[in-house]
Amino acid sequence: MQPGKQLSTSIDAAVPTAARMYDHYLGGKDNYAADRAACEELDKVVPSTRTLALNNRRFLQRVVKTLSQEFGIRQFLDHGSGLPTQDNVHQVAQRVDPAARVVYVDNDPMVLVHGRALLEQDERTAVIHADLRETEAIFTHEDTRRLIDFSQPVAVLFNSVFHCIPDSETDGPQAVVRRVTERLAPGSFLVMCQLVSDDPQVREFVTDFMDKATEGHWGRVRQEKDVAAFFEGTDILDPGLVEVSTWRPDTEVAPRQLTQEWIEFGGVGRLG
Repeated sequence: MQPGKQLSTSIDAAVPTAARMYDHYLGGKDNYAADRAACEELDKVVPSTRTLALNNRRFLQRVVKTLSQEFGIRQFLDHGSGLPTQDNVHQVAQRVDPAARVVYVDNDPMVLVHGRALLEQDERTAVIHADLRETEAIFTHEDTRRLIDFSQPVAVLFNSVFHCIPDSETDGPQAVVRRVTERLAPGSFLVMCQLVSDDPQVREFVTDFMDKATEGHWGRVRQEKDVAAFFEGTDILDPGLVEVSTWRPDTEVAPRQLTQEWIEFGGVGRLG
């Protein structure tokens, strides 16, 4: 994204967005006919997408609970947070410690509207309307400065979002991660996962379909090795980088991603 580029504040119901499609897959109501139609077309080639979205949401909840309970993290910066749903990051974190603070970041104006309505009574949580590639603007935003102390460990979340970002030496996922990690205190965590596939035809179809459907608001479906590169320089928490339904499951009968045409792949890295 070009520095200083103005984000749209209008909601176009005719053009699908990743956030509203994700909301539909999670059973939410903050989506439009165009989003549902795009999901139906996507399901024809990758029919496991709804299960994938649900498992990804459960992964996020387990990660936040783990970082809160086991590592004492009390501040979270969630990039590409999407529309509010059940058990959001702040709700999971604040069950462990009511003083936990969360800043959500998203470029979808619908997220801003619904997020602020949900959080208007919570002074420890804020929603910022920004592109996740605008690191300087995010880190210096008044709400970020009010809620996040970057001299202390922070959990920075890029959950199921980097596939929305094209490759670029200056604004691609690795460049964003580099800019973010330079600003974090030792002991901070990076939570990252994205859609990957071993099948080049799946990668090509989904990348092309989503790029056209969202009118250019898409990156690409990558491979596991690409995601692993995002974690360079961090210590990966057990069980490593995995298909996310297998990351520290709550129970032996926890839902698993059974089909493999594409998966959410990632994990959690700690900064030394």
